[in-house]
Amino acid sequence: MNTVAEQRELCRELPVVIGNVDYQEFQGRLERIDELLRASGVEQEFVAQGIKAYEEKARTAATREGREYKGLSDRSQARIQQMYRQALRCNVARQLTEREYRRFSRRLADSPLLQWFCGIGRVDAIRVPSKSALDRYDKLVPEAEVRALVDAMNRKAGEGRDHPLGLEESAGLDVVFVDTTCVKANIHFPVDWVLLRDGARTLLKAIQVIRRHGIKHRMEAPEEFLREMNRLSMEMALSRRRTGVVKGRKRILRRMKRLSRLIQHHAERYRKALERRWAETDLSEGEMRQIARRMEGVLEQLPAAIRQAHERIIGGRLVKNDEKLLSLYERELHVIVRGKANAEVEFGNTLFLAEQADGVIMDWRLVREMSPGDAMLLTASLGRLHQVFGSDPLGVGADRGFDSRATREYLEQRGIYNGVAARAIKRLKAQCQNDDFSTLQGRRSQTEGRIGILQNEFLGRPMRSKGFEHRELNVAWAVLAHNLWVIARLPRAGIRKKKKAA
Repeated sequence: MNTVAEQRELCRELPVVIGNVDYQEFQGRLERIDELLRASGVEQEFVAQGIKAYEEKARTAATREGREYKGLSDRSQARIQQMYRQALRCNVARQLTEREYRRFSRRLADSPLLQWFCGIGRVDAIRVPSKSALDRYDKLVPEAEVRALVDAMNRKAGEGRDHPLGLEESAGLDVVFVDTTCVKANIHFPVDWVLLRDGARTLLKAIQVIRRHGIKHRMEAPEEFLREMNRLSMEMALSRRRTGVVKGRKRILRRMKRLSRLIQHHAERYRKALERRWAETDLSEGEMRQIARRMEGVLEQLPAAIRQAHERIIGGRLVKNDEKLLSLYERELHVIVRGKANAEVEFGNTLFLAEQADGVIMDWRLVREMSPGDAMLLTASLGRLHQVFGSDPLGVGADRGFDSRATREYLEQRGIYNGVAARAIKRLKAQCQNDDFSTLQGRRSQTEGRIGILQNEFLGRPMRSKGFEHRELNVAWAVLAHNLWVIARLPRAGIRKKKKAA
């Protein structure tokens, strides 16, 4: 795929800032990341893939309409190149500064440095992407393409002599250190009766929208149902402070169940009426389908939420973790037992990370289903690393959760040094007598800090992305920005010699 030669915009000169060391370091870091994106070919590859995807979409549309596809004009191709290049840089800069779209758009309008990095700092006018445009940039490509960019950058960083990125030493795949964590979901604590309140609110607000656009069925005002559900929720919250707690909670839940079923009945009628009569309103077809999908998602899960609340509060029976409904809006969530002082149980998805000695994340996986176990995640990751880099690491460092017979046999078969702490105390004591094992375990503790950096500085606690696909994509963008930030801090070739000479 040949791209049109890039014509650099006439940009304003960056102001000289004196007296703020943090700003100067940040400016130097962005300039180094700009150099890495160009020298590694990652930016060019991202743009080329975008043009290819756009051409395939245009060719498919032309075939469907029965006309000949003549290809993209140079002007159209240049416009697409600029859009994809700006999308890549805006996503990286947003991960490094403000993760929220609205805040980053406001900061981008104020910062000449970020305008230069994102390629919008023109002399005549500065057109800043809006929060909606930033949202489209974030979801422009699938997760697999972002992962391919990370792999390409890691391969370049691992090259040795005559380093293409200008590093003093390669950040190669010598030894990897692995660990897992929980990416918390952006939900409230999953109390059973609160799910009934959430479902009622969503359905009643959708009914209010439909009624405002002229479609009505005979029912009481939705505000009355909302008022009654809120009153029952307050009674349930205060019932623990009164005598007869168990009987009182059961009585209130029975009333909430009856009200939820009545709201469900009205919502189903309104959804069918909306799909049948939406042409009579001023709603577009897309708006109609969005409202219908929102109602369908809750209507499908509301019976399960009612049944779960009945089992736990009225029946007094436990519900298995893999059968629990944690949220009406996020389906691929799980109960993850952490067993830590500040997080005995967490709700979200398991995240596996593998970093090398310099802190570059070489592999990761956000698990959609229940975690198969740390040992299986490790062997699967080593297989992906071999596929990406064409070789295995020399050694692996991990905690006791990754130890198993299958893990030991796999590492021995592949000739990889086993730096995984053993579960058995006798074998662990024997391992500690080895200096190489002690060195790996000493370095492995830093991987927990790496997880904290990725979560707190790049992903956010909790992550705001909705839906598993978007959360998975957000993790990929965060890893790309994190690796650029780490590689930009590594010593460059010749810098130390120049300082010594000076």
